[in-house]
Order: sequence, then structure tokens, then C-alpha cells
Amino acid sequence: MSRIALVRQPSSLLDDGIVDHIEKVSVDLERAREQWRGYVSALQLHGWETIEVDPADDCPDSVFVEDTVVMFRNVAVISRPGADSRKPETEGTRRALAQLGCPIAEIREPGTLDGGDVLKVGDTVYVGRGGRTNAEGIAQLRRILAPLGGRVVAVPVTKVLHLKTAVTALPDGTVIGYPDYVDTPALFDRFLPVPEPHGTAVVCLSDSELLISASAPRTAEMLRDLGYTVAEVAISEFEKLEGCPTCLSVRVRCLD
Repeated sequence: MSRIALVRQPSSLLDDGIVDHIEKVSVDLERAREQWRGYVSALQLHGWETIEVDPADDCPDSVFVEDTVVMFRNVAVISRPGADSRKPETEGTRRALAQLGCPIAEIREPGTLDGGDVLKVGDTVYVGRGGRTNAEGIAQLRRILAPLGGRVVAVPVTKVLHLKTAVTALPDGTVIGYPDYVDTPALFDRFLPVPEPHGTAVVCLSDSELLISASAPRTAEMLRDLGYTVAEVAISEFEKLEGCPTCLSVRVRCLD
């Protein structure tokens, strides 16, 4: 199994990033760059090789590289972001994954799909139907993944930007989320509530190691009490733009 993470440096226009569900506040670009370096260092410290996708400085939200692709096994499904200003972000991700030898598929017009709306739990692929991902995007992803053994389950998202703003999954498949953000918890086989809004998003670094926002200390302690090793990273500047730890990288686990 490979341990490669694609990352992308913050745009100099980061402060112009889109905000849909929270109040817009100013982003400190230099602090954001420092936090991004800390995030990348945390991945590397836990054994992940990081590869920088070509910068997209004209795209304010381009640091949220997860939205540009969905990885399923070794196949890269290039997204078609729901926000027009983000559509140019995908080309750099496509080049990086092609260089890694990944087969490439893509979501095409009129479909839209953001990678942040896709949560994989084994072969089940939950896809948030919200403001950025439309029904046609979900239908296209279902057609692409079905021959690969992926089962797409559509999930309504009305309270937050992306599905993975509301929920992510632990290595054992348990879905965790902040109840006020989740439309229908019963759609998930196992759902565990977390006590803080910023505790919804964990990056699974291994079967026992998790990466979480430093803005969710009570959730971090809860997960440690479940036997996980939890690393906390400061990403407060990205949280001002509805970002979370999963948004800032694309984990590539299968290259064969």
C-alpha cells in the first residue's frame, strides 16, 4: 500500500476564498502558510510522502486540493467543482496523478462534484448531495465506480458546505460527526457523535493513527480513549473558509 499525499500551497488570494455557511472573516495569509507547512510536516512525520500539485494561484480556494479528485483504489476520478471559480483547479491534480500512473476518469458537464462530498468506507462511497455536488455528478460517479466494486450511496447535505464537513470515518469504519451538521445519521451503518464542530474531520494516517484539527481538543481526547494515537494540527485560518484537515490533501493509497 502506498502512502502518498498530494498537497497544494495556499494561493496568495486565499482571503478571497468562498464561504457559504459561516460568516466571512479575514484570513491571515502568512499564518495560513505557516499552518499549511505544519500540516504537511505532520503528514511526513507519520510516514507519508507529500507531493506538491502545481500551484493555482489565481484560484483562492486551491489549497483545498481534496475537492479536485476522488480516489478509488488506483483510479483517479477528476471532479468538476460546483463553484465555477474552482473549475480550473483540477488540471494540476490531473497532471500529478497521471505522473503517478493512475488511470484517469472524470466527471463531465452538466455534472458537478466536489471531492469533499465523498466519504469512502470500504467499498461503500457516500456522496453528499448539496450545494456543490449535483444529482448528475452523483450518477456519473456511480457509473464510474460500479465496475470497480464501489457502491455509491447518496446522502443529503443541507447544513454544511460538504459531506466531510459533517462526517468522516475512523479506520474501523465507524462514521463520526457533529449531530447538528448531519441531516440523516441513520444512513450510516455505525454513527458516533463528536462533541465539537471541528471534530468531525479526521485523516486516517494508519489503522491506529489519526490527524485532527487542534480546534477540537475534546474530540481528540475522546478518540484517544478509543485507543487511537491522535496528532493535532492548527488549521484555524483554513477553518475560516469552511476547511478541515481532510480538505488539505489527497491520500493515494493504491498505485497498483
